[in-house]
Order: sequence, then structure tokens, then C-alpha cells
Amino acid sequence: MGAADSAKSKVQSGTSSASGSAGSAADSAKGAANRAVGKAKGNPLAVGLIAFGAGWLASALIPSSDREEQLAGDLKEKAAPLVDQVKESAQTVGSDLKDSAQQHASDLKDTAQDAAQTVKGDAQSSAADVKDSAQHAKDDVQGA
Repeated sequence: MGAADSAKSKVQSGTSSASGSAGSAADSAKGAANRAVGKAKGNPLAVGLIAFGAGWLASALIPSSDREEQLAGDLKEKAAPLVDQVKESAQTVGSDLKDSAQQHASDLKDTAQDAAQTVKGDAQSSAADVKDSAQHAKDDVQGA
């Protein structure tokens, strides 16, 4: 009888210990979850990212159905001509913008060259005026 009571006591002790460990692990997990929620409450971006990640993970784990794959294939086939049209339009717009940008760059270059010539001419004229004024001042000083 003593051996049976001893074995029963050990089993109960082990069960209690295992139950306590499981409860401790559950409490620890709840505490970590509560801390994460507490930190996320002040940051809506973090909450959104967590929700997005959870949704993405769930969608990755669920296999697509045959109907979904068929619809995706149909959509891809129907969208192919539109994709080609968008590519052509983008190339046309890019070409037009390139031509326009080159024309504007050429116009800007011509304007800058004209401005440089004007400034050069004005500077030469001003230098000649200063030289003449200096010569007249010299003559006036010598004649006096």
C-alpha cells in the first residue's frame, strides 16, 4: 500500500508541476502579448503593419483554388493588350517629352549666348566710355 500511495503522490506531484509549468508558459505568453499590444496602441502604423503581415501570412498558407487560378489566368490574358497599349503610350509620351526637353535646352542655350554677347558688348562700351572720360580728365588737368 505504501508503494502505491507513494507512486500516486509522485504522479500527482508531476501533474501539478506540469500544470504549473503550462500555466506559467501561458501567463508568460499573455504577458508578452499584452506588452506588444500596449506598445502598438501608441503607434497605429505598427498595428497596420502587424495586421498586414498577419493577413499576408494567412493568405500564403491558404492554397489558391482552381477557380481563382482560372480567373487570374483569364484576367492576365484580357489585360495583355491593355499592358501593350500602356507601354506604347508611355514610350510616345517619353519621346515627346525628350524632344520638348531638347528644344527647350537649345532655346536656353541660344538665350544664354545672346545674353553673354550683350553683356560683353555693354562691358566693352562702358570700358571705352571710362577710357574717354579718363583722357578728357587728364587733358583738363594738364591744360589747367
